[in-house]
Amino acid sequence: MKVTVSRKAHFNAAHRLFRKDWTMEQNDLVFGKCNNPNFHGHNYELIVSVTGEIDQETGFVIDVKILSDLIKEHVENAFDHKNLNLDVQDFADLNPTAENIAVVIWNKLRKFIDADKELEIVLYETPRNFVTYKGN
Repeated sequence: MKVTVSRKAHFNAAHRLFRKDWTMEQNDLVFGKCNNPNFHGHNYELIVSVTGEIDQETGFVIDVKILSDLIKEHVENAFDHKNLNLDVQDFADLNPTAENIAVVIWNKLRKFIDADKELEIVLYETPRNFVTYKGN
């Protein structure tokens, strides 16, 4: 029997959506106001879910305290109150779209989650705009 355990988290971060190899006009056309050279920010909401079999000894799929600590160390501490473009090495050459942020978070956490468990990241950039990444 598989069960999914989820943990919510939150971080605030600034970013700018643009490609260095495009003109300002092309960036404006594709990214609009998100290409603001002075950046803009979001209050990101994150849901990290782990799916797997229940451990018969502990009754857990994953200890939520461990999951919480992983999110705090590898996501919140890395991204909260940062300019993703300037302060976070993961985005030095990667456009920090919600899609790319979700994939980066998944990659950061995947190595700490047992291989027999599934990992899913849901990242809300706004209350109405969100992305989901399951590693495929």
